[in-house]
Amino acid sequence: MLNILIAPNAFKHSLNAAEVADAIAEGFNRSKLDCVCHTFPVGDGGDGTGDLIVKKFNGERVSVNTHDALGRPITAEFGLIDNGKTAVIEMAAASGIRLLKKEELDPLVTSTAGTGEMMMAALDKGVSKIILAMGGSATVDGGTGILSALGIEFLNSSGKQLSVPAELDELVSIDIMGLDKRILACEITVLCDVDNTLLGDEGSAAVFGPQKGASAKDVVVLNTRLKKFADITLNQTGIDIAAIKHSGTAGGAAAGLYGLINSKLVAGADHFLRLTGFNTGLQSADIVITGEGSIDEQTLQGKAPFVVSAAAKQKGLPVIGLAGMVPLNPSKELGDNFDALLAIGNEPADLTTALKNTRENLVRTARYLGDLLAINQQ
Repeated sequence: MLNILIAPNAFKHSLNAAEVADAIAEGFNRSKLDCVCHTFPVGDGGDGTGDLIVKKFNGERVSVNTHDALGRPITAEFGLIDNGKTAVIEMAAASGIRLLKKEELDPLVTSTAGTGEMMMAALDKGVSKIILAMGGSATVDGGTGILSALGIEFLNSSGKQLSVPAELDELVSIDIMGLDKRILACEITVLCDVDNTLLGDEGSAAVFGPQKGASAKDVVVLNTRLKKFADITLNQTGIDIAAIKHSGTAGGAAAGLYGLINSKLVAGADHFLRLTGFNTGLQSADIVITGEGSIDEQTLQGKAPFVVSAAAKQKGLPVIGLAGMVPLNPSKELGDNFDALLAIGNEPADLTTALKNTRENLVRTARYLGDLLAINQQ
């Protein structure tokens, strides 16, 4: 009997990680393979990571009144684990791109303030730690919205408080006197799903701004505003937030939280696997199946399937990656980390159709893979 550990990330815009894991398990269970499937859905700080952590620790869900990225009242949830000592907050729950219509996307005016309000609500619950999963935001505000909600003021020369990224060109000073002191006594860990820095061609505005509705002109404006923010932060604190790895995460929100409230920025997938005891799950496995929407060279930059593979390879386990897209000619490094990469599509299809059929394609691919492994088993 083959023990299969199924540890995929989400397939973006179609299935969350738990749904992907269940579909793969269903396929194997329909196959001729004599096997036992164990599902261990994983996250890297992206949308859905916080929910996985809360479920893993049987945490409590807390509902809070907050605001979306355009300042409209909404209700969102965060989790409490460790007997209420640690809050697990997903930025996407309040400031997420999924909450806005396509025509509403505009990173010059969207704000992360709602996420800051969720952090305040967590402090009101008496937490001493906050885990913040940053993926999926609709914002490029450098975290100024979060920090404003926590009591920091971003001021122009007239002493007016600035509230949206478009106004940051007027920024002359950052007043931290009103910061809620409880946040400084709280350990804040930011799970980052990218390692981009704040500024430049590989920065938060250039790389992620267009995904959030920014035009080419907007990207230039946003980058200039974030540079102003970084320069003033450096002048007042001595901390160069533009030089820090991961600082471009979530439209630069990671940078602002690092520079002004002493948050710890970590590679999301690595931290998730350590926190949830992934190595324990590997102990009884004979083979590991992972995956996400696309597995390519970018996967090797710390994406969840790569980190899963690295952990499995340390145990000498074979790893198979399933994805909507894989390279026609995988690099040697991809080959070293994945014993096989399989694209789940079964016929030419447009993106909308492919996304709609993700579950069926995962079940079918896993079933055929199970049948192939069964031949070797015989």
